[in-house]
Amino acid sequence: MTVFVTGGAGFIGSAVVRDLLLKDGADVVTIDKLTYAGSLENLRDVADHPRHHFHQADICDGAAIKALFQQYQPTAVFHLAAESHVDRSIDGPADFIQTNLVGTFTMLQSALEYWRDLADGDRKNAFRFLHVSTDEVYGELGADGLFSETSSYEPSSPYSASKAGSDHLARAWQRTYGLPVIVTNCSNNYGPYQFPEKLLPVVILNALAGRELPVYGTGENIRDWLFVHDHSTALRLVRGKGRVGETYMIGGRAERTNIDMVRSICRILDPYFPEKAPHENLIRFVTDRPGHDARYAVDCRKIEQELGWRQSVTLEEGLKQTVGWYLDNLDWVEAVGKGVAAERRGLESRGLQGTSL
Repeated sequence: MTVFVTGGAGFIGSAVVRDLLLKDGADVVTIDKLTYAGSLENLRDVADHPRHHFHQADICDGAAIKALFQQYQPTAVFHLAAESHVDRSIDGPADFIQTNLVGTFTMLQSALEYWRDLADGDRKNAFRFLHVSTDEVYGELGADGLFSETSSYEPSSPYSASKAGSDHLARAWQRTYGLPVIVTNCSNNYGPYQFPEKLLPVVILNALAGRELPVYGTGENIRDWLFVHDHSTALRLVRGKGRVGETYMIGGRAERTNIDMVRSICRILDPYFPEKAPHENLIRFVTDRPGHDARYAVDCRKIEQELGWRQSVTLEEGLKQTVGWYLDNLDWVEAVGKGVAAERRGLESRGLQGTSL
């Protein structure tokens, strides 16, 4: 089995690449433009794996993508490549429209041409295009309820609007052209290799350096937290057993406010560095982000009941593993972060600083 993973040098993509190689025995072709959030450091433990092939390519480059399809003849595409940082989308939406919409169109069209040329039979029947998306496309939840596969789309930011558009493209290519597409929408991921501008790595790394821990508003925004390795397991299961044309919600069943997450990390760090405890003293509330959705949470019963997927760790266990990984991999932080944790990106033009969620 040969599999494409677009965005495979990113946070979630690299977890999928490692699992496909080391757990599933697949041949993996990683396609990544290597923008600021994509790094070969994320793939350093599989860089020399004999079944791993890396190509630096832009998913908007139709000729390059078509050539890769012809060269490798994949069985499946895991499409994760995307601009994904909300703050950056507010200041610079053009890159999000280009990558998330034009790039997804290019991948879908290239996959369609390749799939159509396959001879009828097992290889054609087995091909899947897995479009990986976010719960942010659904907008903001009230105090109750959960997003489901039938929730209406109400994106709030340029990022979520671009992802919503890419979801619609993926479904249209399935319904109009018959391309075997499956869509997934996930909640907030956390875990090893997350680029150090997101909430949890910002908190971990700033706390280690004794810097302030910036939290938007009052920190009461609620997210459902999903361990990245559980997300990877779900995606691989959907590729193998999911029904073409369907959507699957993937969540952590772990709703927490942002401030609770920050305090949890502080409590985990306190025993490591008792001389700096309590790390909660470093928390600072800063001006909220424009259009900051109050709550996201997803109903993942469909993937649990139909495909048998379950979360493997509790949020508390996952956070401990995540903190431990960053403490053990500060060389990775130095290689990919280049000071990002100390200085927020994406909102400087308005003089705002804070977390990314």
